[in-house]
Amino acid sequence: MPRTSPALALDALLDGNRRFVSGTPEHPNQDAARRTELAPGQDPFAVILGCSDSRLAAEIIFDRGLGDLFVVRTAGHVAGPEVLGSVEYGTSVLGARLVVVLGHDSCGAVAAARAAVEEGFAATGFVRDVVERVTPSVLAAKNAGLNSDSDIIDEHIRHTVDLLLERSRVLSDQVAAGETAVVGLGYELAGGTARLVTTRGAVVEEGTPA
Repeated sequence: MPRTSPALALDALLDGNRRFVSGTPEHPNQDAARRTELAPGQDPFAVILGCSDSRLAAEIIFDRGLGDLFVVRTAGHVAGPEVLGSVEYGTSVLGARLVVVLGHDSCGAVAAARAAVEEGFAATGFVRDVVERVTPSVLAAKNAGLNSDSDIIDEHIRHTVDLLLERSRVLSDQVAAGETAVVGLGYELAGGTARLVTTRGAVVEEGTPA
């Protein structure tokens, strides 16, 4: 896919997701010719910060191929320094125009954080660090009167989007300049649909109805 705008990048992802959901994937950029073409370097059009859940493989659910997406995955899409550096690398060095935070229903990290808040459940080892990073999203949702699993997961997606922009001056400057956009998508495991939860930056082309 040629260098593109944030809006066209998002359209390409959502178009691919529609193909995946309908059972008519094109499997682009997955052949030997593409592999050879990319050997000298990569030129992804989007950065995906997604949950590590094994059911959330970005290239599959967005029907993309080699070199299209720069994917960073952690449990609960938590964002520490390594993640922030990876996202900045994707936009600043590789030139990706869109950053996507990809969450999903039935997220174990969110469930564990909710159990910690409501039941005093204490995770062990480094899992505790993941739970502690998700807990602010659970607390924010509850303070806003949101109690359903889907509402809490959406709040965590929004929280991660905001965190990226608050902690990364590089990314926030790119968004302010209109060079990059950051969006949050929520993925439905059973149906396969990725829906828009939140946006930061221009993700609609000028002259195109929202």
